[in-house]
Amino acid sequence: MEWYPTMTLFDRTKEVANIRKLSIAEVENKAGLSEKSVYNWKRSNPKAENLEKVADVLNVSTDYLLGRTDEMNLSTTDSQKEVDIKDALEHDIMLAFDGKPISDKYKRIILELLSEEDD
Repeated sequence: MEWYPTMTLFDRTKEVANIRKLSIAEVENKAGLSEKSVYNWKRSNPKAENLEKVADVLNVSTDYLLGRTDEMNLSTTDSQKEVDIKDALEHDIMLAFDGKPISDKYKRIILELLSEEDD
């Protein structure tokens, strides 16, 4: 059995950001955090509120970022919340389809389709 070092909070955050095609600076900006604040996670633990903001931007659970689970999104009834698609599209919330981020082009198309009046 090979030994793999445990990924740190920063490592997991960076890994998911890469999967979502986001830089750490973009994640910080979308989460409303100050510049280089996520890099500080290499040395100290973030406030729970900031960890939640980053997890929301990356569409993963805080437990995943903390290394408590290897499932990016926990799908339990308690953790599910209703999200209005229009709000998500207009407020730049990370949306994904089949595990891949939805591009801005397709977000605009989805918004146009759903905004059309029913005939």
